Amino acid sequence: MDKLTVLRECFGYTDFRDGQERLIDAILSGRDVFGVMPTGGGKSLCYQVPAMLLPGVTFVISPLISLMQDQVMALREAGISAAYINSALSPEQMRAVYANIRADRYQIVYVAPERLGTERFLRLARDVPVALVAVDEAHCISQWGQDFRPSYLKIVAFVQSLERRPVVAAFTATATDAVRRDVARILELRDPLCVVTGFDRPNLYYGVYQPAKKDRELMRLLRERKEKSGIIYCATRKKVERVCAQLCEQGIPATRYHAGMSEEERRRSQEDFVYDRKPVMVATNAFGMGIDKSNVRFVIHYNMPQSLEAYYQEAGRAGRDGEAADCILLYAAGDVTTARYLIEHGEENQELSAEERRRVTETAMRRLQDMVGYCKTNGCLRGYLLDYFGQSHAEACGNCSGCLAKYETADVTTEAQMILSCVRRIENKLGYNVGAALVIRTLRGSRDQRIRELGLDSLPTFGIMKEVPRPRVQACLDALEQMGYLYTDPAYRAVRTTERAGEVLFRGQTVSLAVRREEAAPSGRKKTRRPTARPQEDSALFEALRTLRREIADAEGIAAYMVFSDATLRDMAAKKPGNAEEFLDVSGVGAFKLKKYGKAFLEKIAQFE
Repeated sequence: MDKLTVLRECFGYTDFRDGQERLIDAILSGRDVFGVMPTGGGKSLCYQVPAMLLPGVTFVISPLISLMQDQVMALREAGISAAYINSALSPEQMRAVYANIRADRYQIVYVAPERLGTERFLRLARDVPVALVAVDEAHCISQWGQDFRPSYLKIVAFVQSLERRPVVAAFTATATDAVRRDVARILELRDPLCVVTGFDRPNLYYGVYQPAKKDRELMRLLRERKEKSGIIYCATRKKVERVCAQLCEQGIPATRYHAGMSEEERRRSQEDFVYDRKPVMVATNAFGMGIDKSNVRFVIHYNMPQSLEAYYQEAGRAGRDGEAADCILLYAAGDVTTARYLIEHGEENQELSAEERRRVTETAMRRLQDMVGYCKTNGCLRGYLLDYFGQSHAEACGNCSGCLAKYETADVTTEAQMILSCVRRIENKLGYNVGAALVIRTLRGSRDQRIRELGLDSLPTFGIMKEVPRPRVQACLDALEQMGYLYTDPAYRAVRTTERAGEVLFRGQTVSLAVRREEAAPSGRKKTRRPTARPQEDSALFEALRTLRREIADAEGIAAYMVFSDATLRDMAAKKPGNAEEFLDVSGVGAFKLKKYGKAFLEKIAQFE
């Protein structure tokens, strides 16, 4: 077989996506590669196709058990021999996998990084021909990445221990230029072909909302997405438990996932979500890396993540099949405080020196500032993300809350003078600066204990903005910081005026604020163009095919998307194949799945002729 035959017969595609063929050709020629491709961009095929053609076994280093299990099950559904090695296997299962690897019965084996340093696995790897070592989620090897994992550092020693060095291929969806350089250096990639296909996901809608009541807004969003599958991310375990319980009380079939649950509880919860028994998952960031569920139609962040890398990766779990999906963040000022606390009081990595831990914390704080900037921008959200990752883009995407919102310009010079004056008066009285929340409480005349203890209720600016809604005061303060009149110390979160503040206070500089007047809800957003043109599908047939897929998946005990993705069913409903040859023309249908499922689906399609 050649690469195109593998692509067509095993995976059901006729063409490679951007960057895939170059990476595959390089691997087949014996060259190391480093691929940076967005979630859903087809990273897995870049090592799965060569694994089918190279003599020997391909080891895929993967960080999560759930990811391995999903990938292996999907490969087996495509007729490819694959296995995984991790702590989920019983001793008997582990012995069987090792024996099958020695007998050359697997083309692809997924391995947890912790296994690489064990003597048993090292003996195995030295005894069998290793064609390729693929490192998935490669950013995990960089301590400057958002998800550094010390176990990934074992990869280099493992590769060096082999009698013959195999090709090494690294892949990730989330890496800035600095992290990419770090990954290539640590992995000791040799003259790698580096392919960065970009970070844009045109099928995703990005939205940031600042609702007065998050719970009420969350219920509204979920009612609009009834019967759709999605993930709700919360910052803490306690919040996950509360939100999940609330959804269940409202009759929404939801489950939960966080590190405080037992392994069995997490496994059962993930299966309920993957198999669509409970289509809504409420989770901390402990859930989802590499999750291969293709029909996630929305990702809602109940709390702001700690970095844009984390947000991009978590939001990217929506719409992996290329269909339209929503990524919505519910922002509140308190999210910043929670994120800072989690950064400062998180579990310390004892494998790093004190100086390294300090630098990691400083880097995390800088990332947090970039994340806050995303939540506060009035511009294009997609553009903000692409700027962060260093990718050029159009001025407006037309598919985010920033682009779809309607603004009017308001003169807020008077409010700006009040805020700047208050910040200065607080500093003059106390001899130091305080946080934005305390400034706002002073301006709005709060009588809480802290205000009285500091004597801020005696200032001329106390209560001067008591008639102004708090969100408006916060928006003005944020705008003053973006314009350079205020500065927030990243270490202490204290707000102070800059030299430029005098322009507004004393020299007649006016200040305008873009006030959001109307915003198109995600459910009413401009329709996203699908990546490839295709005939209009028959909606009734599509629903019938989904029902058939569900019945087959239930009978086989697998996830529905492992039979066929929504994108494949839509193409099937549009093309209405009448025989096996036409069925193979459907995107995502290969020879193995034709043999396994073709008869049932062709019979269903025939009922709609």
